[in-house]
Amino acid sequence: MSSKPLGVSDYPLAEKRPELVRGKRGKQLDEITLPAVLDGTVTLDDLGITPGALLQQAQISRAAGRSTLAQNLERSAELVNVPQETIMRMYELLRPGRAQSKSELLAAAQDLRVTYGAEKVSDFIEEAAEVYERRGLFKARY
Repeated sequence: MSSKPLGVSDYPLAEKRPELVRGKRGKQLDEITLPAVLDGTVTLDDLGITPGALLQQAQISRAAGRSTLAQNLERSAELVNVPQETIMRMYELLRPGRAQSKSELLAAAQDLRVTYGAEKVSDFIEEAAEVYERRGLFKARY
């Protein structure tokens, strides 16, 4: 990222600060062209979002006074390299009535923290576990 904090005037980055936009393999925006795709120089890995890009967007969102959006983008940045099946498992657990217990959510949060370094997402799941417990949103046992 740039040493100078990004602000609203930097948005959209692709137009205002294209030198900051990079793909997962480090290619700059001007290197991602149709001829490069056709000759195999650019692959799908170059087109995916990066944690850095999401953090840049979070910085701009915060500068625009959109702190909730910034927090969501920061959590998203932590999830970029988490396998899809892990994300879907977490999504399913977070649906009210799907997790068996608070400890199941806390274990899932710990797994994300330890395995993927996803601190903000883990904090979010731990907070959800507290709320679910207060509201009785765990799976009913019959």
